[in-house]
Amino acid sequence: MKKLKVRFEQDKSLDSVDVVVRASERDSQVDELIENLKRNETVTLMLLDRENCACPIDEKDIVLVSANGKQVNVTAKSGVYTAKQSLQSIEELLGRDFLRVSRFEIVNLKMVLRFDFTIGGTLRIEFKNGMETWASRRYIPQIRERLSGEEGYLC
Repeated sequence: MKKLKVRFEQDKSLDSVDVVVRASERDSQVDELIENLKRNETVTLMLLDRENCACPIDEKDIVLVSANGKQVNVTAKSGVYTAKQSLQSIEELLGRDFLRVSRFEIVNLKMVLRFDFTIGGTLRIEFKNGMETWASRRYIPQIRERLSGEEGYLC
């Protein structure tokens, strides 16, 4: 294992944290470090509850993001919230654990219990909290491709 040196450099011109990994070559140890850094980055969305009060919700607590007309709802462990952003803009913010399953829905893979491909070619998605949704047939090829590398999802 290579020696790891970590240091902090203050740069007041930055408005975000900029991490650079420097090494003599890119190998499995470097790749693992980069993946661990990415995995620790979480997004917090400011959403509105039923009383229109702003609530911060971490992406890890989101089950499903869905659009109904111009309204975007976020179903989280703690309830259903309304987002001011579009479904597309929320999708761009969310991390690798999220997957678009239809024109109107994005699911959190960490909250999915199973994907059930039926004989008729439809796809039922069952969540750990008992909820379920259906994927659009149009999105099934992309979903299959994405899940082919994931363990334990396909039934």
